[in-house]
Amino acid sequence: MTEKEKMLKGMIYDANNDPALIAERLECKELCCDYNLLRPKDTEGRDVLLRKMLGRIKGKILVEQPFYCDYGYNISVGENFYANFNLVILDEASVTFGDNVFIAPNCGFYTAGHPIDASERNKGLEYAKPIAVGNNVWIGAGVQALPGVTIGDNCVIGAGSVVVKDIPANSVAAGNPCKVIKTISK
Repeated sequence: MTEKEKMLKGMIYDANNDPALIAERLECKELCCDYNLLRPKDTEGRDVLLRKMLGRIKGKILVEQPFYCDYGYNISVGENFYANFNLVILDEASVTFGDNVFIAPNCGFYTAGHPIDASERNKGLEYAKPIAVGNNVWIGAGVQALPGVTIGDNCVIGAGSVVVKDIPANSVAAGNPCKVIKTISK
């Protein structure tokens, strides 16, 4: 089994010494660099590069520059996606955004994790767990979502939150760690 296959299956894999994964990350970094250097008015060029870089884009998308990701192909976005400045997505596992997702500046979605055992970690080993964000979600400024979390439909995540556990649909959640503070009633 290749290191990439292990990565995509959520197993421990060698991220730092596998030539194939290193090459894929470098290619994605080149695309991110090209994207971040485009003029802001070049909306067509930005759209073309995002569609080349990301795995699936359902419809309208706007990601303000700068934007960074590791592989790109593990990112899927729904219709009407907007992300403000400084979005970082470490997409060693899938990162899925539903329709009508709005992300404020300086947010991160991190699927990668590392072993607690220092000797394993120092070998460059890691694992990845998917992140899922539902439909009609607003993510406040500076939110950090950690490996394996799901944020349900119709949620609002308050600025500065660190999402370490799943957030159920129809919730306003905030804090570090992020916790539900209010249920949204329809």
